[in-house]
Amino acid sequence: MKKLILTLCALVFCSVSAFAADNVLSDEEKADGFQLIFNGQNLDGWRGDTTGYVVEDGVIICKPGGNLYLPKDYKNFIIRFDFQVPPNGNNGLGIRAEMGKDAAYYGMEIQILDDYADCYKTLKPYQYHGSIYGVVPVKRGFTKPAGEWNTEEVTANGSHITVKINGEVVTDADIANITETMDGRQHPGLHNESGAIGFLGHGAKVMFKNVRVKELD
Repeated sequence: MKKLILTLCALVFCSVSAFAADNVLSDEEKADGFQLIFNGQNLDGWRGDTTGYVVEDGVIICKPGGNLYLPKDYKNFIIRFDFQVPPNGNNGLGIRAEMGKDAAYYGMEIQILDDYADCYKTLKPYQYHGSIYGVVPVKRGFTKPAGEWNTEEVTANGSHITVKINGEVVTDADIANITETMDGRQHPGLHNESGAIGFLGHGAKVMFKNVRVKELD
């Protein structure tokens, strides 16, 4: 009986610890220079549509939300976050974006999408999750099904852009010499040196947590 109680206590402790680990920096991240951007409680300091996104139980929820931007602009950086899309969900991560304009063209949009939804089965490779929308295609198959949490890391270091999904590099591109985009459209902000980072709502209840950023030299 005593052994059973100890086991149950250990399980409870592990569960509490796992929950408490959300929206905090690991010791390794602290030493590496990451900054926690989302405090798990509110959107104080964030910019843009701070009413279309809400915070519930330590999670940022797009309801339905427009564009929600981090508190400051960035030049070279690594951003890490966890995300969850509902069935047919669609959002995006705008980087080096000009606030108030379409980040996919006046900056870059890293697509956030339910890749497995039937309604998206005819998209182009430069439109699926992790692509630089309209510009660079993605290696698919590394996102989890809708309703499950995923981890994403995006690095923008000069003209070198990489995207990791659940630990796998899915996009790795040097955009320096891109003058003609895959979608054939004008992307006047593609080569912006700096700009806003933000979540780009498209009406779906997409969720985010554990948002942290490291600025690069």
